[in-house]
Amino acid sequence: MRLLYVVQRYGREVAGGAETHCREFATRLAARGHDVEVLTTCAASHAGWANFYAEGSSTLDGVPVHRLAVARPRDDHFFARIDERVMWGVRPAPLHLQQRWIELLGPLVPGLAPWLAERAGGFDAVIFFTYIFPTTWSGLPVASALAPTVLHPTAHDEPALDVRLYDLTFRHPSGFAFSTEEESALVARRFGPPRRQAVIGIGADLDARARADEARFRADSGVGDRPYVVYVGRVEGGKGAVELFDWFGAYKRRRPGPLALVMVGAVIDDPGAHPDVVMTGFVDDDRRTSALAGAVALVQPSYYESFSMVLTEAWAVGIPALVQGHCAVLEGQVRRSGGGIPYRGYAEFEAALDRVLADPDLRRAMGDAGRRYTEANYRWDTVLGRYEEFLSEVVAAADSATKS
Repeated sequence: MRLLYVVQRYGREVAGGAETHCREFATRLAARGHDVEVLTTCAASHAGWANFYAEGSSTLDGVPVHRLAVARPRDDHFFARIDERVMWGVRPAPLHLQQRWIELLGPLVPGLAPWLAERAGGFDAVIFFTYIFPTTWSGLPVASALAPTVLHPTAHDEPALDVRLYDLTFRHPSGFAFSTEEESALVARRFGPPRRQAVIGIGADLDARARADEARFRADSGVGDRPYVVYVGRVEGGKGAVELFDWFGAYKRRRPGPLALVMVGAVIDDPGAHPDVVMTGFVDDDRRTSALAGAVALVQPSYYESFSMVLTEAWAVGIPALVQGHCAVLEGQVRRSGGGIPYRGYAEFEAALDRVLADPDLRRAMGDAGRRYTEANYRWDTVLGRYEEFLSEVVAAADSATKS
């Protein structure tokens, strides 16, 4: 198949779940013989959308990548005022305010719609990642008139999902690729059941542990021989990381001892310093795996997830997870797998952490259960097989509709 992916950011320097999800699919499908291209922006960071990469076409891991310039960086002060009105004011906000909101959210890419109008018809399918950004909002209507389209919404239960501007966005795709059963159910509740959909998931590297170097990570990070729990992801309030930092500080005041928290990821919202918290900053894949492999448990505190790749990464190396119970996706993954404990509020967080620290057999059993669940559902060959089958069905249905 000839496939075009449209995504707001793309590159090895890009730290983002949806963006990594897209790059993994594009790279792996190209390696399986498909003709894959990517349309994206010159931005590397979602914090302002400043142009970072050169405009034009290049190749990354065998995939042609076409980069378009972002018109201007986001004015965060002005955006915050519009965001407060649209997200938290009287609903629904006037349509002109919703349109201004999505333009200011960014990235605003004037060349995207003309690029798609000229070239989208040459692809068997055009695949969009993440519903929320203008790359999807403005690009999907253009592409859907010229080729079969698939949307990976990466949707979670957040205020933006209720913005009425997206009602039309969710009517355009020929098919929807969901990451979990919970995401599919959420979209059905908000927009009605999609006419064609599949729960695809995201593959996990089940051989990653063989590349882990726990001793080197401990030495390089400064954690030494202390036991630690690990958080992996951007350190920002929206990911629950600042709350975790605060709760871990409260835990250590109540439970003094050697336990450390290692936070692996770029620091967006600096939570401060704590003698028992190690901040590594952004790290490469092998160092992230090493951090996971040496941990007592992963803590995933995010309230808003459509999948959480780090959860299956943790299970792939055989460690359990403590997850945010207010997030239906995380709670569902843990419930189905038996690979961890959900918590709601500080008291349950403390109790869950006490439990996994006190019982090595329980930790091992949950880690093994998570590994079995990941092996059964998220081997890359399994994921890519059902994804190819779904894309073929979308393309075939569009061809049939055209001929009838």
